[in-house]
Amino acid sequence: MKKIGATLAIASIAVSSISSISAYAADTATNGAYYTNTYRNLFVESGKTQAQVDEKINKMFNQYFYGNDDQRIYYPVGTDMGYIKDIGNNDVRTEAMSYGMMIAVQLDKKDEFDRIWKWARTYMYHPDGQFKGYFAWQCDTNGKILDNTPAPDGEEYFVMSLLFAANRWGNGSGIFNYKAEAQGIMDAMLHQADDGVGVNFFNSTNNQIVFCPIPDVATFTDPSYHLPAFYDLWALWADKDNDRWATIAKTSREFFKKTVHPTTGLSPEYANFDGSPKEVSWISGRGNYSYDAWRTIANSSVDYAWWGKDPWQQTFANNLQNFFYSQGLSSYVDKYTVSGTKVGVDHSVGVVAMNAVGSLAATNSHATEFVNELWNTYAPTGTWRYFNGSLYLLGLLECSGNFKIWKPQQVKPIPLAGDVNGDGKVNAIDLAVLKSHLLGNNVAINKDNANLNGDSAINAIDLALLKKKILG
Repeated sequence: MKKIGATLAIASIAVSSISSISAYAADTATNGAYYTNTYRNLFVESGKTQAQVDEKINKMFNQYFYGNDDQRIYYPVGTDMGYIKDIGNNDVRTEAMSYGMMIAVQLDKKDEFDRIWKWARTYMYHPDGQFKGYFAWQCDTNGKILDNTPAPDGEEYFVMSLLFAANRWGNGSGIFNYKAEAQGIMDAMLHQADDGVGVNFFNSTNNQIVFCPIPDVATFTDPSYHLPAFYDLWALWADKDNDRWATIAKTSREFFKKTVHPTTGLSPEYANFDGSPKEVSWISGRGNYSYDAWRTIANSSVDYAWWGKDPWQQTFANNLQNFFYSQGLSSYVDKYTVSGTKVGVDHSVGVVAMNAVGSLAATNSHATEFVNELWNTYAPTGTWRYFNGSLYLLGLLECSGNFKIWKPQQVKPIPLAGDVNGDGKVNAIDLAVLKSHLLGNNVAINKDNANLNGDSAINAIDLALLKKKILG
């Protein structure tokens, strides 16, 4: 017991001394929010008050949804529809609509959510043909389809926001049966081409999201379309294909390691399935770090925050933030080759936001500065406010603990092996509690978590396994 007591004392001192974002990230390396239901507020960790954070998020939602004509990106239509507009291109995109729905469900804005979803489902959805079950990625503001091909990141965010809506608000009827609509899109993602017409969203050999479900361009991927945090939830909540979704989640985590540069942390916009940068004939520079690629670090870091399954994601975040810090925290540009040569000139709000989200995983000494940089950055207005503004508001949600997993009430939490006392962590306290239980003392334990070897008995073998796990 002396050794356990000493370990407990050291653990207590370590916990009490945590005062920075990087220290917190290291301390929670194996405890994702899915298990703990705890979401970090990086702004509060960096010194802001909760009231300041709430005020900022409410202000930005109101600006982007109900601000003046130089600010807003959301436009109601009639009594029951609305759309998110790409102001600079004067169109409506599935990316925009799905982002709007995710923002709405996270902030409990059901009216806006339903309006956006009804517009998308009415005007963008393909009920049949080559793209049956998918959505046209680009429409005019009157609903006319401008390009009928799908952009898979839109469907991915549609599915996740619909599932969260089902869990947060309950299902309605018709297109407002959120769970059924999400399942229909998931079915199309994996089985759309089963009848010989069309292309599935996920390559069956590589288990990766394709750039676009057209034969010629379904042979490569977009790293920022990889969303393992979402796929693991689909593995739990989908009506079928659960093992496939779990495999896809694992594959995407491994893909990040292949496509991210080992020194700079930069990823290309387009990549081959082996992770190497992909250039295409119709536009140059897609093998560089640019607009889409800004989101890759956020996808990885949110996955780390939600699941905590891959410690490498901390290395990814550290490398990327160290690179950008070396370029000048307030002056780095938004386009580089993946090895770090400048090819852009702008310091865009969107990349500032996504780099701040990286602090959910980062353990470097600059993590707090990236969060403060987002806090101090003005929300974009004017012609090109849509994409930067959407990432800005999503970044605020992700950094403030407001980008959450909304679970079905009936789902039983996944056991966290070794978390004997049920506090969401595995440490020396659990070892002491389990030992006390085995000695016959009347202490409460989580039996599912205490049964480390899964043999239905809790005994000295579990104690030995727990000790081994704590010691690494």
